[in-house]
Amino acid sequence: MTTLQQILPGAVVAPRDTGLRRARRVLRPARAVPGALVALTLTAGLGATAAEVVSALLGAPLGWVPVNEVVELAGRTTWPDTATPALLSAAAGTLMLLLAAVPGRSGLVPVETSDPLIVIGITRSGLRRTLCAAARQVAGVDKARVRLRRRTIEVTVTTGAESSGQMLRQVGTAVGDRLAGVGTLGTGEVVVRLRRRAV
Repeated sequence: MTTLQQILPGAVVAPRDTGLRRARRVLRPARAVPGALVALTLTAGLGATAAEVVSALLGAPLGWVPVNEVVELAGRTTWPDTATPALLSAAAGTLMLLLAAVPGRSGLVPVETSDPLIVIGITRSGLRRTLCAAARQVAGVDKARVRLRRRTIEVTVTTGAESSGQMLRQVGTAVGDRLAGVGTLGTGEVVVRLRRRAV
């Protein structure tokens, strides 16, 4: 019992580190490719500029960066001329900061485990395939398509003209049972849509 529960016996304290929250934090994409590209570009550009400045100070310019032309351009350029490039640079920097700060969409769906120290995920395409296979096992289903939404799993089945609402329940039960068997976390409710095959 926590201190809050001792003070307020009727209070319900939600766990701060649930399995779903922990899994989403661990499975979050790292943004490694954009970060590496930005780092390599800045390193190459600033390294070449530093080498050019140092070599010019030593009396033997490398000629990689046209320093004299840049200095002349800066001398004859006024602030109104540079406002647009400055705003574009600021916008690009803000966009890079947002890309680094905002987590991307994970390609993995967290799976429940009995050990709280282990985090496992299944690929979204793998989950779609296994749910499609479960839906196609229902008698009368010709085709099945699964879409993973943020809060729902949308299953669209194509059937013959004689299909009924009972089939919708059977497909929903089959997909729900497969979800429970896989043990996915935070996938939301299953929505089944029926599409009759054209005769």
